[in-house]
Formats: sequence, structure tokens, C-alpha cells
Amino acid sequence: MTMQVSIRPTTAADIPAITRIYADAVQHGTASFELEPPDEAEMLRRRGALVDGGFPYIVGERGGVILGYAYVGPFRPRPAYRYSVEDSVYVAPDAHGRGIGRTLLEALIVRCTEAGFRQMIAVIGDSTLQAASIALHTAAGFRLIGTLDAVGYKHGRWLDSVYMQRPLGAGAASLPEGMIPKRPART
Repeated sequence: MTMQVSIRPTTAADIPAITRIYADAVQHGTASFELEPPDEAEMLRRRGALVDGGFPYIVGERGGVILGYAYVGPFRPRPAYRYSVEDSVYVAPDAHGRGIGRTLLEALIVRCTEAGFRQMIAVIGDSTLQAASIALHTAAGFRLIGTLDAVGYKHGRWLDSVYMQRPLGAGAASLPEGMIPKRPART
């Protein structure tokens, strides 16, 4: 059953709800490889760093209640990766299975495409328990790139990481706006 939610950029006032949603994911799930949930001050700092960096950070709400949130950050810190982002989508535990993750991910894809990013990477922890996240990303046009076996240890067991990728806009079919290829030097 799909639940209607409104999507909007986050504000600092959303941090308590975001922190609660993430704390549940850290304490009870395997989507995040963090072992201790960060406090509100740390979540506010993380949000600020992403928003200040020009990365979309959104919430899905209904009736003033935040049911989930999603954001992207740099896939890797080196400059050559600047057109690639890594997505994160978290849904409140009592709102799973209602289409909120799909709505958030679709909105994130649109915002990232409009911002000029060209590739979105999903790093999904634990292919066993995160089958819904893998299905969500597949439905949104991601393809499986590979799996890193047993790279994390949490909740008394080894966890893998599934990598998925989706082009945004023209993807690699054209140069980013304003980019002019360097001509090779003549020898």
C-alpha cells in the first residue's frame, strides 16, 4: 500500500525525527555499518556539511510527521568523483512497506539530475536483510555492480556490501556542463 507523502528539503528542525529514524536503523538494522547511533548535534553537523556542499537532503512527511528521509553525499572525496554521489534512504520503522522509500529515492534522483550529477551509487549493507532496499534500487533503474563479501561485522555476524549504480541525466554519454576536453599534446 502506497502512502501519500510530501517531499521537501530538510531543515534543522527535522533533526530530532531524523536522529530517531537513524538510531533505530543503527541499533536494530544492518543498512548502516555504524555501531552506535550519533546524537542530534552530530546529525545536525552531518546535515549541515552536506547541505552546505550543495547536496540534496530531503524528508518525506504526512500530516507534519516525518516518515523518512534521504540524502546524497560525495561518492568519494577526490575531485574526479565530483559528478558521482552516494544515496542514503531511511524510513521510520512503523512506515516500512508503504512506498515512502520509493517516493524519497525518486525525488532524490530528480534533484540530483537537476543539480548536474551524472552517477548515483548505492552502497547497501547486508544483502540478506536488505533485499527490500536492493529491490527498491532495482525498480529505480539501478543495476548491480558487485558485492563485497563479509566486509562488516555487526549484530554478531559478518555483513556484505552490495554496490548498485544508476546514471543520472546523460550519464557518461556527454561531458558535464562547461567541460571542454583537453587536447592531447602533439609529439
